[in-house]
Amino acid sequence: MPTAVVVVLTLLAAYLLGSIPSGYLAGRARGIDIRAQGSGNIGATNVTRILGKRVGVLVLAADAAKGWFSVHFLPLLAGWVFLVPDGSLLAEWLSITAGVGAVLGHNYTCWLNFKGGKGIATSAGVLLGWVPLALAIVLAVFLVVLATTRFVSLASISAAIALPFATWLTSQNTDLLVVTAGLGILAVFKHRSNIKRLLNGTESRFGSSASTKPAESSKSS
Repeated sequence: MPTAVVVVLTLLAAYLLGSIPSGYLAGRARGIDIRAQGSGNIGATNVTRILGKRVGVLVLAADAAKGWFSVHFLPLLAGWVFLVPDGSLLAEWLSITAGVGAVLGHNYTCWLNFKGGKGIATSAGVLLGWVPLALAIVLAVFLVVLATTRFVSLASISAAIALPFATWLTSQNTDLLVVTAGLGILAVFKHRSNIKRLLNGTESRFGSSASTKPAESSKSS
């Protein structure tokens, strides 16, 4: 089978896996449309605010698992089906393709009119498969900023900006540097409404009491 077809099929499979809207499904299981509550985002942060920490942790784990499973098992599956040699350049690119597909699926899920989350947890799962040492660095950045400011959005943005630098520091892999820089830019873009609220002084801090108020009109999906 042509290489391009293998890559496209892997991308599609990863997109569909990443598109499973964990936060939305968790809300529906409780009779709530999470998109109409709090910030309106389907990610773990909003789920935690609306449904509690236990559900939030489960959604966080599920979203991260989508990314990790994509980069670990979809290339293996492609190798078994299409006879792609393990350790080959194609196998490496199938892993990169799968990671990007999973994040795009989460951010633009086909099940919710292509409106999804912001990709932070799914990206973390992908990074765990690609560059675990870089993930440790950006996680440290995230935790330091969160502990200092209690803004999850600012912590996520800071981690996204640090990601390509951490990737280069720990891997010196040019391909991964370019791809992680792209993922970092996408993450910052998905936080554009948070950036506006941070500048306006209206962004919610982590640990504030849960709210079931309607989603903000300025939300970013």
